[in-house]
Amino acid sequence: MALSVVFMGTPAFSVPTLAAIVAAGHRVPAVYTQPPRKAGRRGLKLTPSPVEVEAERLGLAVRSPLNFKDQAEIQAFAALEADVAVVVAYGLLLPQAVLDAPRFGCLNGHGSLLPRWRGAAPIQRAIEAGDAMTGMMVMRMEAGLDTGPVALTAETEIAPYETAGDLQERLSRLSAELMIEALAKLEAGTLPFEDQTAIEARTGRAPLYAKKIDKAETRIDWTAEAAVVAGRINGFSPMPGAWTTIPFAGAPERVKLLRAVAVDGDHGQAVSDADMASVSPGTTLDSGLTVACGSGAVRLLELQRAGGKRVAAAELLRGAPVAAGTVLGGE
Repeated sequence: MALSVVFMGTPAFSVPTLAAIVAAGHRVPAVYTQPPRKAGRRGLKLTPSPVEVEAERLGLAVRSPLNFKDQAEIQAFAALEADVAVVVAYGLLLPQAVLDAPRFGCLNGHGSLLPRWRGAAPIQRAIEAGDAMTGMMVMRMEAGLDTGPVALTAETEIAPYETAGDLQERLSRLSAELMIEALAKLEAGTLPFEDQTAIEARTGRAPLYAKKIDKAETRIDWTAEAAVVAGRINGFSPMPGAWTTIPFAGAPERVKLLRAVAVDGDHGQAVSDADMASVSPGTTLDSGLTVACGSGAVRLLELQRAGGKRVAAAELLRGAPVAAGTVLGGE
């Protein structure tokens, strides 16, 4: 017997879960997503969210409240009389009255290994921190931020040069698979839940908050350790994108750094490891965009010039060579 499932999500990350719920035969009386936003080069065109586009393709009713402060919105949600709400990257806070309205409450697909990385940017922060593992979890939502009990977990490794965009794509598929399993078990009355304090005691994963990425964080500080620099570049890719300035023809140009890897001494650098202490952070060590950091070095693998497309470092360098000894990050 199929469940009545209200779906709540906004970005492309959420779309596979919505599609899987419909494909599994569950009834979706309404899809909640954030309202269309201004987009395009001039920010004049209102663009619907990826979830709204998918919902309309599937012939589902779409609702886009600005928030749930209006009692009428809460009553409209409750009137759906859903068995459960599934929330995947919706982006709006849900009051207790909304969390309590469905018969089985609200299930959230969250992209981390809770209690590590609660909050707005768990995928990005896991990469930035150099975590070796992450995953998807299905949890029951409660008033606290990502503090509810966890039902199901799927773990996955993070590659050394993997970006947030890469990882989001993989986790979005895991989210869909895990949520379908959760709904089947919920329907059968066999969906288990484990309190996050028990998970912490069992795994040693202490709670960490994954705060929203601030624009001030996106400029690369080359005095940091190489692993920190690479983690920030990969964690912030593709959006909002870490950046530095590179002097092309002597004029510093702001360039997005979209993939990088920390490298050891064997990276074809222009100076020996013994001389590294005399090299200023931000200095290129070869003609292939290997850059000295406060400790160690990173090799830039993918970049994007202003107004250009994302390209491999080799392609960028064919049109705009950067010699060894060039200092990045200048004004």
